[in-house]
Amino acid sequence: MFEKLVAVICNYVEVSPEQITGDSRFMEDLGFTSFDFMSMLGELEDELDVEIDQQKAADIRTVNEAVSYLESLKA
Repeated sequence: MFEKLVAVICNYVEVSPEQITGDSRFMEDLGFTSFDFMSMLGELEDELDVEIDQQKAADIRTVNEAVSYLESLKA
């Protein structure tokens, strides 16, 4: 799931996959805007065939938190 998320992240911001760690924060470290983040969530919903709760998504700050949440949806 981490690798898949990293690939999607790279579609939205100018970072190389090697720069992204589990502790990378979307806004502060990776340079996401709120719009980028919501657009990425929409793509992940389509790609993973899950429905992301917008309230829970608002609490996601790091890549690891996103991976954990997405894995919980797939379980």
